Amino acid sequence: VAADEGILHASGSGVPPVTKDYCIIYNSNWVSLPKTLDNATFRTLENLTSTVLCSSAEVPSGLMKDKAVVVMRGNCTFLEKARIAQSLGAKMLLIASKSRLSAISDNKTDFEDVTLPIALIRYNDIVDMQLVLGNEVNVTLYSPPLPEFDYSMVVIFLIAVFTVALGGYWSGVAELENLKAVASPGERESRWKKEENVTFTPVTVILFVVICCVMLVLLYFFYKWLVYVIISVFCLASAMSLYNCLAALIGGIPFGQCRITCSNKTIEVRLIFLAIFCIAAAVVWAVFRNEDGWAWILQDILGVAFCLNFIKTLKMPNFKSCVILLGLLLLYDVFFVFITPFITKNGASIMVEVAAGPFGNSEKLPVVIRVPRLEHSASTLCDLPFSLLGFGDIIVPGLLVAYCRRFDVQTRSSSVYYISCTIAYAVGMVLTFIVLALMKMGQPALLYLVPCTLITSSLVAWRRKEMKKFWKGSSYQVGWRP
Repeated sequence: VAADEGILHASGSGVPPVTKDYCIIYNSNWVSLPKTLDNATFRTLENLTSTVLCSSAEVPSGLMKDKAVVVMRGNCTFLEKARIAQSLGAKMLLIASKSRLSAISDNKTDFEDVTLPIALIRYNDIVDMQLVLGNEVNVTLYSPPLPEFDYSMVVIFLIAVFTVALGGYWSGVAELENLKAVASPGERESRWKKEENVTFTPVTVILFVVICCVMLVLLYFFYKWLVYVIISVFCLASAMSLYNCLAALIGGIPFGQCRITCSNKTIEVRLIFLAIFCIAAAVVWAVFRNEDGWAWILQDILGVAFCLNFIKTLKMPNFKSCVILLGLLLLYDVFFVFITPFITKNGASIMVEVAAGPFGNSEKLPVVIRVPRLEHSASTLCDLPFSLLGFGDIIVPGLLVAYCRRFDVQTRSSSVYYISCTIAYAVGMVLTFIVLALMKMGQPALLYLVPCTLITSSLVAWRRKEMKKFWKGSSYQVGWRP
């Protein structure tokens, strides 16, 4: 919301009184709101959403005196409504909007006599206010300053670094098992059957980036239909990923290994129950995905499993492919965040619009790790109740970390590439948060993560005089068959 954001603090008439905060939009050039609730003056709210207040005849005489009044948006300007409300004795004017909140603007020079506070509020919030607080409600307005740093970023940081580090380590474990299988002819075929990895070549990397670009543009124009396709795909992919992660975890537990036979195939009973559990987790999230109180926890668990499985399954054959992938996706990120505002009609970036849900769409794409903001502010209520980090900001650098880990295994280099790249990723995340705090606007994290990880990996390879081998990859191929 490109406007001045504030908070309407509402209090019910119960004992003790129930309170709740709601988002408002106001014009700071017209009125200055206090930064705290200290010494705030409360007004009784008069709900007149049955009228648009474009004429004083619409309201009985004396009904507004010394009250906060809420009317519907439409038919006349904000300041015309305010002049009428002020002439009838109102002390605060709230204008309820059924559409998306937008900046309040008007020709103030023609209404210099209007001095009462004017704010725009969602109509659904007025309905919620009556349901939660009752018909007798007292309200006041204030606008706390935006916090310099929100501690939810620390949680995001820990989740991201943990996922990248674990995904890279898991990929290295799989690589070590593959090397052992190649060295032991008797294990080759059984290992090949278990192997579910996909190797990216430079050509498939370019094709993958093109598909990402096309998909983002399609989402921008056909969001209200495609969002449900993405939700369905996420449920299926995250359930499978959670199963793969947990199956790998319980595989080493020597209990509950009883098997059943069906169609000449045997399967462990515990894996059947595990599959049911993973499917149930995805279904529960799909049903309750809009419950802000707790659904984010389940989304993050499914999201971490999805990222881990992706990093482990998708293999980069060499550093050359990593440079192409990370470089192209860096350009993709920067273009759709910083360049597209000069192309779109409303001046908004395609990436930000799709992430927020274009044109006020309430459904959000489940392709982010999200953590509730811990610092109270108007922005938290209005449009950013969660700190977000896209899956791509974990998976894309994670593929490089995984390649570094596999290269360590292949060359027996004591995890130096893996550890260095993981630390570089953590530094890139910290740099992203610093720039975010300074610029007060969303940042394409790959702009900082890609240079940090690529430069660090290159320096390690150069310092160890292994740049040629690191660039071309090991001669060992996972796809080798006997």
